[in-house]
Amino acid sequence: MKQKLNLLENPHGFSISLVIDGLLVGAMAGCVSVIYRLLLNRAEKLMFQIVDFTKENHFYMLIWFVLLAAMGLIVGKLTAWEGMCSGSGIPQVQGEMKGYLNQNWWKVLTAKITGGTLCILGGLSLGREGPSVQLGAMAGKGIAKAAKAGATKERYMIACGSGAGLAAAFNAPLSGVMFSLEEIQKNFNSSMLVCVISGCVASDFISKNIFGLSPVFDFHLEKSLPLTHYWMLILLGILLGLCGAFYNFMMLKGQDFYGKLKIIPQQYRMILPFLMAGVLAYLLPSVLAGGHAMIELITGHRLLVSVMLILLIVKFLFSAFCFGSGAPGGIFFPLLILGAYIGAIFGTVVINGTGIDTCYLTNFITIAMAGFFTAIVRAPITGILLIAEMTGTFEHFLSLAVVCIISYIVAHLLGSEPIYESLLGRILAKNGLVENEGPENKVLRSFAVGTTSIASGQKIKDVTWPDHCLIVTINRGQEEIIAKGSTKIHSGDALVALIDESYLGMVTESIQLICGEITV
Repeated sequence: MKQKLNLLENPHGFSISLVIDGLLVGAMAGCVSVIYRLLLNRAEKLMFQIVDFTKENHFYMLIWFVLLAAMGLIVGKLTAWEGMCSGSGIPQVQGEMKGYLNQNWWKVLTAKITGGTLCILGGLSLGREGPSVQLGAMAGKGIAKAAKAGATKERYMIACGSGAGLAAAFNAPLSGVMFSLEEIQKNFNSSMLVCVISGCVASDFISKNIFGLSPVFDFHLEKSLPLTHYWMLILLGILLGLCGAFYNFMMLKGQDFYGKLKIIPQQYRMILPFLMAGVLAYLLPSVLAGGHAMIELITGHRLLVSVMLILLIVKFLFSAFCFGSGAPGGIFFPLLILGAYIGAIFGTVVINGTGIDTCYLTNFITIAMAGFFTAIVRAPITGILLIAEMTGTFEHFLSLAVVCIISYIVAHLLGSEPIYESLLGRILAKNGLVENEGPENKVLRSFAVGTTSIASGQKIKDVTWPDHCLIVTINRGQEEIIAKGSTKIHSGDALVALIDESYLGMVTESIQLICGEITV
């Protein structure tokens, strides 16, 4: 125990330890995410094969609907067994990082992988990226529990695993790093950055060895949009902000719809989206599953605006119907597909109306994906990096930034709350919890004062403590001293600090540097 404490007190040792932890968590999260991705890829292919095989025979179609109902029932049982496996998984990770939730890591892994695979096999319009974030986070938590890591390191490993999961899902390590810091941790500090980068690199290495070096969306942009045409981007940004706010509204209404179906027991409600997927499988199969089929349509063909509009509306409504049920699956990938179609429709209209080069259609598609993501999630840096990594170039950074900023502002002015924060609030309310920023949202942490530390021999008032914390007591042997500004700190003391939980990682690191041994 003493060796572990000394390691945490040593800033250099702590950083090295975080690199090792990051690599370990990244490797484990990468393996879990890759397995999940392989299962979903196979499930999606099998689903389309089954649809092709059964569509000419009514008896086989009936059997398929029976199997869909059975899969819906199984998924309903899984969500009843482990409620934290439902939905995207990203709000659950955020709740855990804030200290409101305590997920059972092995149950979540089991239920999420099984349920998510069945959902894609059934054709539900759900993505793998959100679940990959949760799976990676739970892999990190499992390692932390096995290593008996402290609370601070466990949080670091959960955040690291979440980023590593996204990196493996998209073959986009920079996006994984930024999403973990911008959306999961919601603050930046050097120790966290070291840990997350190590994890995302390890995870991305494993993923690319299995799936190759190509990104998930392999768009090739021929040239940048001229500055004289940036008025088009302003219009696109406004449109995406409006659509993003409406998307968030409808996703929550989808959950409300299922909540009102009191006549049907909750675990049986999951059958409804599976049966709807069966209907669409024989009417409009392109909208099924994550949306790879829809992307292939706009990248390989020039579709009519009317056709794209029909696909967009049906995919949107079907996504809301599936996600509202609480099925294990995310909105990350489907919302990017919707953004791509908004961009394709807008780009086609603008190109036909102004006569600009048709090569710019791909620009509008990729830029709209980033802008739509930003309006919904409010993580603009992640959105910009994600599209930059998917296109393989940063030459379009300015156009991406313009659209993302405008869509962000429009969605904010409309009063639309970021989707994952809205979902987290609902999860907490369901569990009888309320998110707040009051005094209850604080935690106590103890820090040992080293002989050569900055704090040793100093009065509390003379030490530059980080913001968002308060030194409340000093434990000196068997004596507990109420901390005052004039209280002198001795080596061997244990300082007890009250810390704002939202800044726990950052403040903990700073106090450890102040109280830890200084090595020469």
